Amino acid sequence: MPMINVTLSGPSPEPAVIHRLQAGVTRLMQDILRKEAALTVVNVLHLPPGASSANGQPVGTAASLQAMITAGTNSAAEKADFIFAAKSLLTVEFGPSAAPIYVVLHEIPAESWGYDGQTQAARKAGRLIGGAA
Repeated sequence: MPMINVTLSGPSPEPAVIHRLQAGVTRLMQDILRKEAALTVVNVLHLPPGASSANGQPVGTAASLQAMITAGTNSAAEKADFIFAAKSLLTVEFGPSAAPIYVVLHEIPAESWGYDGQTQAARKAGRLIGGAA
């Protein structure tokens, strides 16, 4: 059940670019990190040119991705593969960035987050004891 925020700074992306980013990130989450596509939420945020900086100076274009996943559910190799693939996707769909492209995976303990009012830990416990999750 990852939640992902993609931030783009620069010219306003076309709706088709936003859709390809959302679909591509969802696919990477499913294929590389084994996350359920139906529970993957991707938000694409757009900032105007110059709203991001590198070395203290405004840049015309920038892209980053931050994803929240449950701690301990992926190996170091899977996370490295995702970071590489996500950076490549951002470059292909949005174009070159004037700043480094950061991809960050935030691993959050299962008891500290969830969706639809239940933590990930509660969902796992429910499945273990035969309850609905």
